[in-house]
Amino acid sequence: MRYMLMHKLDENLPEAFHPSPEFLARMEGFMKEVAQSGVLLAAEGLCETSKGATRITVTGGKTTVTDGPFTETKELIAGFALVDVRSHEEAVEWGRRFTEVFAETIGEVEVDVRRVYEAPEGAHPA
Repeated sequence: MRYMLMHKLDENLPEAFHPSPEFLARMEGFMKEVAQSGVLLAAEGLCETSKGATRITVTGGKTTVTDGPFTETKELIAGFALVDVRSHEEAVEWGRRFTEVFAETIGEVEVDVRRVYEAPEGAHPA
C-alpha cells in the first residue's frame, strides 16, 4: 500500500523554509533510514510560496489564478514522502517519526498520512 506523508508548516516561521544545519542533518539521517528500510519511493521539500507558486481555483465555473506568496494561508504543504508499506499503522508510524525530526528543531508541524488511490485489479482508467 502506498501512502503519502505530507508535512505542513507555517510559512511565516523563518525556520520553516530556511532550515538550520542541525535540522538538515537530522532530516538527512531520517531519510537515509527510511530509504534503507526499503519503503521510501520518493521525497521532496517545497520552496516557500514567494519562490514560484501559483494557486488555481475554480468556484462557480469561474477560474482564478493567484500567484504566491500566499500570506493569507498559515499552513502550507512544505514537502512530502511517498512510502510503500504493509499497513496503515506502519504508514502512521513513519509519519509519527517524521514529525519528531521537525519537533526538535522547528517545534510545530502537522503531517497528513493519506493512502494513495489504486484502481482495483483489472479496472481500466477512463
